[in-house]
Amino acid sequence: MLSFSQHLLRLLMGSFMLLAGTAHLSYARQSFLAQVPVWLPLDPDLVVVASGLVELGFGLGLLFAPQSSRRAVALALALFYVLIFPGNINQYLQGIDAFGLDTDAKRFVRLLFQPLLVLAALWAGGILPRGKKLEP
Repeated sequence: MLSFSQHLLRLLMGSFMLLAGTAHLSYARQSFLAQVPVWLPLDPDLVVVASGLVELGFGLGLLFAPQSSRRAVALALALFYVLIFPGNINQYLQGIDAFGLDTDAKRFVRLLFQPLLVLAALWAGGILPRGKKLEP
């Protein structure tokens, strides 16, 4: 059983993923294109569109999947965050300005947040323990 804060985080992450997916497919598409590593042997536009669609799926899954499927959605989202991490590393190494990350320091700090997203997805899905309740 998820705690209130886990449910809240799940809903926030689901909403964020819907926003991110929408951004991939529309107003921030050029910024996302700039982040696709040049060494990736796929068409950058295909990568951006596919990742946007996947993010929309995660958003819908986090918000509306039945309780029996939420752990699987959360685990898949955590894996997704791991898989897109090379793009964030590429942005840092190549000095690519996007999303207000216009200095090496800002791009580096972003790298530190990626593991937190992985942990947040796992916790919001009930995969990581929620902690013990304090007894009065």
